[in-house]
Order: sequence, then C-alpha cells, then structure tokens
Amino acid sequence: MKYMLLIYTNESDYAEGERAACMTESVDLCHHLKARGQYLAASPLQSVSLATSVRVRDGKRLVTDGPFAETREQLGGYFLIDAENLDSAIEIAGRIPGARKGTVEIRPIEVLHTLPS
Repeated sequence: MKYMLLIYTNESDYAEGERAACMTESVDLCHHLKARGQYLAASPLQSVSLATSVRVRDGKRLVTDGPFAETREQLGGYFLIDAENLDSAIEIAGRIPGARKGTVEIRPIEVLHTLPS
C-alpha cells in the first residue's frame, strides 16, 4: 500500500547546521528505502516564507502569502512510500529525522484509476 508521510516542523526549531544534518540523514533513509523497494518519492519544501496559499470563495480566487493557517508547525517535506501495512509505515515514519522535532502524519494514498498515469 502507498502512504504519504507528511513532515510538520517549526522551521525556527533548528539550530545552525542542524537542518543540513537532517537533510543528510533523510537522504540516507531514502537510499535505504530504495534498496528495499519502498521508496517512491521524497522532497523537502522550501521555507514557509516562500509559500503562497490559494482559496476560492464565492467564485473569487484569494491569493495570500504564506501558509493558509497560522500554526506552530508547518509542512516541511514529504516521503511517498510503498509499505506492507500501517505498522511498516509507522516504523519508517519514526526514522524520519523531522519526527524528532515535529510530527509525521501518515496518510494512505487513495488510488483513483481515472487519473492519468
């Protein structure tokens, strides 16, 4: 089953150099997952200060700088994995460095056969 692992952290919680070490550890995890046939995709996101949010209300498009909601943690990146079951996805999520500072949300991917491949 495919799972999206969404990594939420507070950007300001990282000391100088700590983010780079986190990236190195995440890349190593990606290579490990690839070797096991579980890696599908992963990527960090650029700073939340570069985010743009789009909403449509009453037929009008509203564009604002930054994330939609003011929260303590922001979406910082993701892993897309193929795991045998939720327990396996939980084990992998626990190995993501961002889980030590923030939260990793695990969401099963819903397969829509009507989407282009």
